[in-house]
Amino acid sequence: MVPKNEWEEFFDGHAPVYMQNPFTQNTLGEVDFILEELKLPKNSRILDMGCGTGRHAVELARRGYRVTGVDISSGMLAKAEKAARKAGVEVEWTHADATTFRSAKHFDAAICLCEGAFGLIGPKENPCDHDLAILRNIYKALKPGTRFILTALNGCRLIRKFNPEDIKQGRFDPLTMIEVSTMEYDAAEGKQTVTVREGGHVPSELVFLLRQAGFSVEHIGGGTAGNWGRRPLDLDEIEMMVIARKEKQLGSR
Repeated sequence: MVPKNEWEEFFDGHAPVYMQNPFTQNTLGEVDFILEELKLPKNSRILDMGCGTGRHAVELARRGYRVTGVDISSGMLAKAEKAARKAGVEVEWTHADATTFRSAKHFDAAICLCEGAFGLIGPKENPCDHDLAILRNIYKALKPGTRFILTALNGCRLIRKFNPEDIKQGRFDPLTMIEVSTMEYDAAEGKQTVTVREGGHVPSELVFLLRQAGFSVEHIGGGTAGNWGRRPLDLDEIEMMVIARKEKQLGSR
């Protein structure tokens, strides 16, 4: 592992209260949707990239799937391990950066949800290079012809949200689609803050990145947690969803 970046620092501190976020409250319905889309037999192997506290990974394991959860935050993984023990299921937890993750296993499907690594940009990282590296690593970990479900920060909302003053003050860069914000978390020494960068995408760019990685895109639309389905994108919702498939050969259509 490389030394902690800002996102690792934030999530390590935020882990104890992460499951109090409103968007984490519809796990059962979200897993219903995931399995409806993936159409996998029990005991299939699923990769959860940026698994966080493991809310999807644990529920998938509870329903009979073999899951590997990957996350950059040891704090989040500690909560995930505790959740798996409580549920009485086994999940393989891997502490790794999604941009450098490698797996000797090959998976029957992959998910990367609720800003699970994708779009969480380090201070010296190029956002396109960062996200493309994640997509390529997921592609390499999948068996040919398998599906991948991704949610990503909705760049249309960012464009509508920010104004010229925000751009001048460095809160948003329309050229890179990066939003810069200060996040707060609790630590042993009290409240701490960290400045982080989140990268948004417009749908056409996201489709292009996925194709560059070797995926064909079956659907792109709205992806707000708690309201998943094959539906159109609302310009002001936080995330959008992509359902893609690994092509048998890189770059094929």
